[in-house]
Amino acid sequence: MSWNQTFPITLVTGGRGFLGNNLVRLLLERGAAVRTLESPADDERPLAGLDVERHRGDLCDPDVARRACEGVACVLHTAGKVHVGWQEQAEQWRINVVGAQNIATAAREAGARMVHVSSVNALGRGTREAPADEDSPWSHELDNPYIVTKREGDQEVLRQVALGLDARIVNPVYMFGPWDWKPSSGRMILKVAGHPLLAAPPGSNDFCDVRDVARGILAAAEHGQTARRYILGGEPLSYQEVWQIIAGVTGGGTVLRLPGPWMTLLLGVGGTLWGEITGHEPDVNCATAQAVVLEHHYSYARAARELGFAPRPARVAIEAAWQWFIEYGYAEQAQKKEPDGATSPFAEGVEALTRFARGLSSDAKS
Repeated sequence: MSWNQTFPITLVTGGRGFLGNNLVRLLLERGAAVRTLESPADDERPLAGLDVERHRGDLCDPDVARRACEGVACVLHTAGKVHVGWQEQAEQWRINVVGAQNIATAAREAGARMVHVSSVNALGRGTREAPADEDSPWSHELDNPYIVTKREGDQEVLRQVALGLDARIVNPVYMFGPWDWKPSSGRMILKVAGHPLLAAPPGSNDFCDVRDVARGILAAAEHGQTARRYILGGEPLSYQEVWQIIAGVTGGGTVLRLPGPWMTLLLGVGGTLWGEITGHEPDVNCATAQAVVLEHHYSYARAARELGFAPRPARVAIEAAWQWFIEYGYAEQAQKKEPDGATSPFAEGVEALTRFARGLSSDAKS
């Protein structure tokens, strides 16, 4: 059966986000009738010109969630607040927990099937030699507000499953790819692009193509089991390895590895202090620094076996992201400043490390 025969109307929450935008476009390619639920404050560009029924409102309002789910056969819940740090805790709780509760309740009342998009950060952490899976216990070692609220959001969905909701949960790894309007995870590419010399943090992660995650979500809706988790994984790489790939794709320079975790943790402390002074917590802070010095690896064997999930190499995703950034003018901006126009302690720290590394290089040559 075609998607439309199974799901005459599909609701995508967060349709103007990175994953949501790719998901909407994939659904439209399949001829689906798509409805979106968006915050009125969201950027208008991601859905411009697309044939979707657009609902605007606050996901945290139960009545808004119910109206969005009326007549819907499938709900793909991608909306969420992503900030790894200690600020914005109340907003993360409101969106990641209350929002998940509202949309799951509304989906159950509408008799719709639901795919809840969580994160591998809500699972136990594995290593490259022993990757975690969907049943790995949570260790509490990185209990920052983002991780805690993602786990709580998962629990709200499972509470509705106990009341009759037909839902499954997907846990994607770090995503690259096109249609990253904000940009979100593509900020890593833009920060690495064009720098002649960089020092990467010592940890590692799994990296995948956002388009593969979108396909995995649709496969979970069609073939997944109720109340079951599916890791949508990718290629295991150290941050030095992935930055080297980015540098190769974008024309960047040499990527070194920071000598142990202490320098990264020091930059994290600086970022947190900067956030306390300015009221705006940067990307690199104590919470992110604690994360990027560790290994984060996950097995997607269940998704491969039950959903046919087969992620492409990280380079393919990075190449697609970079071509999209070039086409839409982000690549040129990246050579001049941070994408949001602000200088962060991350950028300043990288520049300081670059100057330090250049000094070492000069001393070695002399």
